[in-house]
Amino acid sequence: MSKGGTGGLPAGVRVGDVLDGTVLATTRSGAWEVALDAFPEGPRGEVGSSDLTWDFSRARPEAEPGRRIAAAVTSAALRQGRVRLSAAATAHPELWAFLSSLASDQPLTGTVALIRDFGVFVALDDGPPHPSFPGVGFVTVPELSWSSLRRPEEAVRVGQRVTCLFLQFDTTNGEARLSLRATAPDPFKDFADRTAVGDRLHGEVVGEVPFGVFVRLAPGIEGLIHVPGGTGRPALGEEVPVTVAEIDRAGRKLLLVLSSA
Repeated sequence: MSKGGTGGLPAGVRVGDVLDGTVLATTRSGAWEVALDAFPEGPRGEVGSSDLTWDFSRARPEAEPGRRIAAAVTSAALRQGRVRLSAAATAHPELWAFLSSLASDQPLTGTVALIRDFGVFVALDDGPPHPSFPGVGFVTVPELSWSSLRRPEEAVRVGQRVTCLFLQFDTTNGEARLSLRATAPDPFKDFADRTAVGDRLHGEVVGEVPFGVFVRLAPGIEGLIHVPGGTGRPALGEEVPVTVAEIDRAGRKLLLVLSSA
């Protein structure tokens, strides 16, 4: 059977298709190796250890050789002879179908359900609930705001109503990765439009790293000054005069140098 289907998948197979097969063994990484009914001569199917379930409150399902399974296609690595599958998808078909139907930059509305140091769970108005998490939507800390945050609570609170843009379907966790900051204009674009290399500005030192300090010039606009540790480094909270040395529009990065007052 041909292995040259669209997007690197075997002919006639698409991401999201459900394939039947038989578990052959468990690999050292904990993945299941699967003989696919549709491809008796290969490629093999592989259910990664992180794609076995979205119900993280329960033990992972056992992979007994000979066990029959149905799993959804997530991608393929044909050079390695593998079609990657998700068993979690077929255990929660309504959630898989909902997440698969979402389009990039689609607005989704919901309520902030839980805040953690690594991000924010959002209970979406539409779609089924998550089997483990308090919300199907998830916003990482960098996607909460264009400004640097010390804590997620600086951007949102539990119970707050939010509208975010859909970024991608996280098939590992069964989540809709969202962006709250994308619903607001990017202040860096406006800054770059009205600022040139060599401009002299003032800002507050708001962060330190081993190789320098970050200076906030305006809300959502921070630049790095390369200053090794030791004497001569401005302190946190200090107002300093700076000169713009480089503006990286694509990377949203700004390099500064200390200048005389």
